[in-house]
Amino acid sequence: MGSREEIVAAAAKVMREQGYAHATTKAIARAAGYSEALLYKHFKDKTEIFMSVLTERLPALGTTLDELMETASDTPLAANLARLARITLSFYLESFPIAVSLFSSRELLATHRERVMSEQRGPDVPLVRVVEYLGEEARLGRIRADADLEASASLLLGACFQYAFLASFEDRVPAPAELDEWAERLTKTLLVALS
Repeated sequence: MGSREEIVAAAAKVMREQGYAHATTKAIARAAGYSEALLYKHFKDKTEIFMSVLTERLPALGTTLDELMETASDTPLAANLARLARITLSFYLESFPIAVSLFSSRELLATHRERVMSEQRGPDVPLVRVVEYLGEEARLGRIRADADLEASASLLLGACFQYAFLASFEDRVPAPAELDEWAERLTKTLLVALS
């Protein structure tokens, strides 16, 4: 593993423990065993490190959506939705403790919002991507033509986010079997609306 990967791994650990707001670049560099100067050779700022943590160290929601778009017809709709729900649960469970501290300061949130939105990497991206995936399923004729894809995507993401919020608030790590069961229940509920 190179210095960049070690910095991202250290950042994920520091951000999980301290939240984004309190995870300084100095603390991240120290945890990685590198100087802050080396950190800035790889990353422009803490926001770029945060985005790297989200895309490289957390469950791969984006990669899963890419795969579902390419192979949707190869797997039953219910299995695809369950896979999507499960990875979304994992992603939010991992990212919630890191990202929640963004809301501790209006200034911090505004700065972060401006940066990620300018790069089209904001929290709206999963919604857009899930709608695109559901559109592919509709194109394949596996979802009703009159189904509200944006509302369905919002229900899936919102339910997973709420689950992660509650687990984080309760300071508990759900067992994989519990996550699998919740993904299946969510899938069955969505299928009623989509089929």
